[in-house]
Amino acid sequence: MQNFFTVTLPLLATVTTSTASLPSVFPPPPVSGPPPFSIIREEPTSKTAIREVAPEKPKETRLICKGCNEHENATLAFFQDRGIKDRNALATIMGNIKQESTFIPNVCEGGSRTSWSNCSGGYGLIQFTSSSRYYGLGDFAKKIGGNPSTADTQLRYITTEPQWKSIENRIEFLENLLIGI
Repeated sequence: MQNFFTVTLPLLATVTTSTASLPSVFPPPPVSGPPPFSIIREEPTSKTAIREVAPEKPKETRLICKGCNEHENATLAFFQDRGIKDRNALATIMGNIKQESTFIPNVCEGGSRTSWSNCSGGYGLIQFTSSSRYYGLGDFAKKIGGNPSTADTQLRYITTEPQWKSIENRIEFLENLLIGI
């Protein structure tokens, strides 16, 4: 059993420690009764064991579109927010939209700018041409309280379509494969 003693330091407190932690120049004074507290090494338990913490994730790098207009930047940000980080995947999507509509959300097939209800052909960012996709856009806009002539509503609608869902799953798979998950 170790010998304990009490040392009083002016203006601080009274501390009890073992003689093993003090230099030999301090002779241990006699102590009567149990010490007020002791500082000892604790053996880890399930409550006190040190747990490894996952390393902090590095800040995400976002791609930017230099010289792009408002709709192009919003589109790029939208797809990055959906988790698409691969530059080639984003360039493919952006290039496709550029070819279809030059990022003009209210463009009707042939180039006229009009509202969704006044178009009788492909419409919008990706030229929703088939009747199921064209009317699907209108139904989706009504359901969410959006406007089918806006880029935001069209981008949100694109990601609900089965064609998109199958591509998004492949993009995620390939990105995970590339980063080694």
